[in-house]
Amino acid sequence: MNSVDVSYWSLALALSLVFVAITISSKQKLGLTKDIIGSVIRTVIQLTVVGYLLYYIFDLNHVILTLAMVMIIIYNASRQANKRNPNGKKKFIQSFLAIFLATSLTLTVLVLSGAIKFIPSQLIPITGMIASNSMVAIGLSYREMNSLFRDQRQQVLEKLALGAPVNLAAASIVRQSIRTAMQPTINSAKTVGLVSLPGMMSGLIFAGVNPIFAIKYQIMVMFMLLSATSLGAVIAAYFSYRNYFNDRAQLDFEENAD
Repeated sequence: MNSVDVSYWSLALALSLVFVAITISSKQKLGLTKDIIGSVIRTVIQLTVVGYLLYYIFDLNHVILTLAMVMIIIYNASRQANKRNPNGKKKFIQSFLAIFLATSLTLTVLVLSGAIKFIPSQLIPITGMIASNSMVAIGLSYREMNSLFRDQRQQVLEKLALGAPVNLAAASIVRQSIRTAMQPTINSAKTVGLVSLPGMMSGLIFAGVNPIFAIKYQIMVMFMLLSATSLGAVIAAYFSYRNYFNDRAQLDFEENAD
């Protein structure tokens, strides 16, 4: 296997690429310069801290520490997904349950099937991939649902006036929200290998692993992401649509002030 290492000098030179983005932001007056600089600083600090933490956890190979790290990842992903919900009556527990269930079910199948082992060096990175993709999908679902309830307010009110229950009045909105959440993952699956060589596959090939083995791992990743994003989107959508109605089954639309 090839030894892969990046020197600090190489990282310093690579930093110059960030100035391309900063220059574009400045020249085009996008107002993103502070965000770019802040994101770079956070990236360096967060990844450095996580890198040393993972080195410690991998070395100990302790079940409790591994599960604790998995829960930290799920919690942070849930918090970010919840922030992306424009509904003023959003509930963190809904995002947490959606990501927790989607991640847990997917990991259980992968471990029981032997696709991955219950060791920190495999479980934690896979959890990160599942939770982050679920987070993005759920965030898209929330935004689409909020937009549809705003745009289709009159249609929903008419259905309720005709005696339709809450679940029937919101059924088309829930379905479209789930479709929107799943679409990016589906589109990615259609172009993988033809347009892009995703992270898992590229990382393994870069480390010197036989491309055939890397392909099998990437296929596994696409399968698990399709499963996790669909599960997360469905659970989150069916939990959150009720936030748009009050206890008397009346539409109670409230935009988040944040």
